[in-house]
Amino acid sequence: MTGRRVVVTGLGMVTPLGQGVARNWDAMLKGESGVRRITRFDASTMSVQIAGEIEPLPRVPEDEAFPELGIHARFALVAAREAWTDSGLAGSRADPERVGVFIGSGKGISEVERLVEACKAAMAAKGPFDYAAFSKALPHDFSPQRREQEEYYQAGTHVARAVGARGPNWVCITACAAGNHAVGEAYSAIRRGDADAILAGGTHSQVDIMSLSGYATLGALSPRNDEPHRASRPFDRKRDGFILGEGGGVLVLEEYEHARRRGARIRAEVVGYGNTADCYRVTDPQPEGERVELAMRLALKSAGLSPMDIGYINAHGTSTQQNDAMESGAIARIFGGKGEAPPVSSTKSMIGHLIAAAGAVEAIACVRALEEGVLPPTINYEFEDPNCPLDYVPNEPRKASIRYAMNNSFGFGGQNIVTILKKA
Repeated sequence: MTGRRVVVTGLGMVTPLGQGVARNWDAMLKGESGVRRITRFDASTMSVQIAGEIEPLPRVPEDEAFPELGIHARFALVAAREAWTDSGLAGSRADPERVGVFIGSGKGISEVERLVEACKAAMAAKGPFDYAAFSKALPHDFSPQRREQEEYYQAGTHVARAVGARGPNWVCITACAAGNHAVGEAYSAIRRGDADAILAGGTHSQVDIMSLSGYATLGALSPRNDEPHRASRPFDRKRDGFILGEGGGVLVLEEYEHARRRGARIRAEVVGYGNTADCYRVTDPQPEGERVELAMRLALKSAGLSPMDIGYINAHGTSTQQNDAMESGAIARIFGGKGEAPPVSSTKSMIGHLIAAAGAVEAIACVRALEEGVLPPTINYEFEDPNCPLDYVPNEPRKASIRYAMNNSFGFGGQNIVTILKKA
């Protein structure tokens, strides 16, 4: 069983703009920003004090059974429940053995921070590790159960439990590409007959002291603390780093005939998937974007499309100098320059970089753009950059009747994932 068609029948998301696809899409078309000063912890002495933070954290029914539920699992559950309901599979006769969960996930580390503080106390004096000092310094609220619930795989575990999906279960940890990677692999799994439906997407929360400090030390984050809503500015000449965000996005992918037989609403179709690796550096993209270009070409080839068929590209568009110039160059080599290439925009300008969740949320934005015939904008675009010579849908949404949308996701370590979606 190969070559089966794969359609999208359900969508769900939670981002710094709010909970639910309708709320998020409305905010994106209004050009709203979910970036603000951090409230989860005291960031007042840090060089970067802003993020795409979700506060208050959403509660889910699993809170009662798993009171120590990790933040990433909460986001995954909120998005998955909305997508599952939206698909109409809830209460259907779908075989649970043929329903899978493919989730791109990041690891929660709040409990690790407590361990680090205790270790620092234990190593303060010269000599061997002071276990007595470690034990004394370990906060009373440290929870090994919560630590376990923050593992990568817990997101896939809880989503499967929530919907009763007993088919293939796969958790992907390819960093910033993970959400889109999960969509691409779920598409492939359904095509080859491994499942009839898969909840595919991503979830992540890195709005914590350790992650913020690490990315800031790398020089990857924007330090515009006085203008949080203006800090994420992909492709703008004065961009100075990305904004750390958090959230979750899930799509229900389904075999076409399976969806048609039960009368499902088909929202879009997944038709292409490209996957390459830079083999370059851990944190920097390959400057010329050769492997990114190949991933886009492979996605086009797998979909049987030419560059002129693509009507919109949701860019990885992080708001860093290197990534935006590299991606723009790779797009221009395939599609041509401004006036030739399709419109390109980055929804990260409004919600920040959701890391493992980013590609899934952006896939949902592509579906909504195909459905509504409206392209979400790149906000905060003010100054043209000669190294970014494309149409970035600056600051305002744009009506555009498109048939195909491309979704780009590039992860730390050089993972390049591209998917193509088609209007239903």
